[in-house]
Amino acid sequence: MQTDIAAASRQVADVVAERIERLIMDGVLKAGQALPSERRLTEKLGASRTALREGLKLLRARGIIRTEQGKGSFVAPISQVDAGPLMHLFHSQPRTLYDLLEVRALLEGESARLAAIRGTEADFIMIRRRYEAMIAAHGQDTDIATHAHLDHAFHLAVCEASHNPVLTHTLQSLTDLMLGSVFACVNNLYHRQPHKQQIDDQHAGVFNAVISRLPEQAHKAATEHVNSVRQSLREIEQEEQRLVRATLRLEGWA
Repeated sequence: MQTDIAAASRQVADVVAERIERLIMDGVLKAGQALPSERRLTEKLGASRTALREGLKLLRARGIIRTEQGKGSFVAPISQVDAGPLMHLFHSQPRTLYDLLEVRALLEGESARLAAIRGTEADFIMIRRRYEAMIAAHGQDTDIATHAHLDHAFHLAVCEASHNPVLTHTLQSLTDLMLGSVFACVNNLYHRQPHKQQIDDQHAGVFNAVISRLPEQAHKAATEHVNSVRQSLREIEQEEQRLVRATLRLEGWA
C-alpha cells in the first residue's frame, strides 16, 4: 500500500513538473523570472504542496529551474548556447555581423509569417505596445542603447506571437548577438535620415502585415527589412573604406 502511495505521488509530481515546463516553453514563464509563490502555484495547478515541492525538485534536477536561498525559485535559461567564441568573432571580425543578419532574416521572416497566422489578440496588443514604444522614442532624446533595446523588443514580440517555442527560444538565446546587430544598425543608420525613414517604413510594414493577418506579406516585409539593413551597412562600410584609401593616398601612404 505504501509503495502504491509513493508511486502515485511521483506520478503527480511528474504532472506538476510537466505543466510548469509547458508554461516555460510557451513563454508564460520566462528565463530569469521568479516562479509564483507555492500557494499561487498549488491553486493554479490544482496540486498539493507536497506534489508541488516534488515537482519543483524534479525541475531543479533537470536544470529547468534554480533556487536561491531566501529569494525563491527562478526559471533557468532554456538555451544554454555557448556564444563565447562567436562573440569573440563578432567583435574581432565585423563581417560576422553580416552572417548574423542572414540568420536574423531567416528567423524573423518566418516568425512574422507565423505570427500573422497564429497570433492572438493578446499577442497583437503586446506587439502594438512594443511598436508604439519604439516609435515614440524616435521623437525624444533617446540614447542609442535604448533605441536598440526597443527595436529588439518589437522584433521579439513578433517572434513570441509565432507560438513556436523553439523559434522563440532560439531567438532569445541569441539575445546578446541580436542586440549587437541591432546596436550596429541604430548606431550607423539612425542618424542618416534616408536610412532611418526607410527603417521606420519597414517596421510599419511588418507591424501592419502581422496584425492584419497577412502571413506572406509579413514574411516578405520582415525578410526585406533585415536584408535591407544588411545591404545598407555593407554600403556604409565600403564608403568608409574608400575614404580611408583616398586619405592614405593623399597623405602619401599609397
